[in-house]
Amino acid sequence: MSAPDTSHGASQAASAPPDSLRVERDGSILTLTINRPQRRNALDVATYLALAEQLRQATADASLSAVILTGAGEHFTAGNDLHDFQGGRPAGDSAGMTFLRALIATDLPVIAAVEGYAIGIGVTLLQHCDFVYAGRTATLRIPFVALGLCPEGASSLLLPRLAGARKAAQWLLQGKAFGADEAMQAGLVTAVTEPGQALAAARATAADLAAQPRSALRLTKAMLKRADRDAINETLDFEATQFRARLHTQEAQEAFARFLNK
Repeated sequence: MSAPDTSHGASQAASAPPDSLRVERDGSILTLTINRPQRRNALDVATYLALAEQLRQATADASLSAVILTGAGEHFTAGNDLHDFQGGRPAGDSAGMTFLRALIATDLPVIAAVEGYAIGIGVTLLQHCDFVYAGRTATLRIPFVALGLCPEGASSLLLPRLAGARKAAQWLLQGKAFGADEAMQAGLVTAVTEPGQALAAARATAADLAAQPRSALRLTKAMLKRADRDAINETLDFEATQFRARLHTQEAQEAFARFLNK
């Protein structure tokens, strides 16, 4: 895959992403790789904002056909970097929310390639992707309640729709880990691959999408999302208010401290 397009010179250099996000373009396909393998690709503020900016730029680029989202090394993402949660969160959109809004708003097909751990937002963001490929040994978990928190990413709305009420309760209330096969059977994952092959599957789908007429492709993606967009954004806002309040509770702060002290 080719290196990022640097034809814009100084203006592109000024907005270059941080080291925690690799940006690669191959024809009309953009690949965004979360690049914090030493932290199992946990998402910090800089990475969230870089992802959001890349998604906004991609959406505005009529020459693009698809975006692949993946993680460097052995894991997709271990979720939000819990160090950012200590001490609560100020009012207004968090960096994670800024990323989610950009992901929800794009009319570009988004393809996720998941290996290893996908935790917290690493699972809930998959609800907003159009295709999800997961290696058979991937482990997914949504441990919000265990951390004294509540659902985010519109998962309180979308997860019961995708996986059914019983499975959503198991995943959200108990926070139980589950594998790629279970995720596919529940409708969260498009297909399960052999370990290490999720990105290859994502690239194959991206190549197929790149062969389609671009404006028709984007219009169809937008039409598929149109009916649910208002409900998703309303749920996103409600969850964010509750999530922010939970961050300031003693229950949540003690849970973060226990986790970080392990």
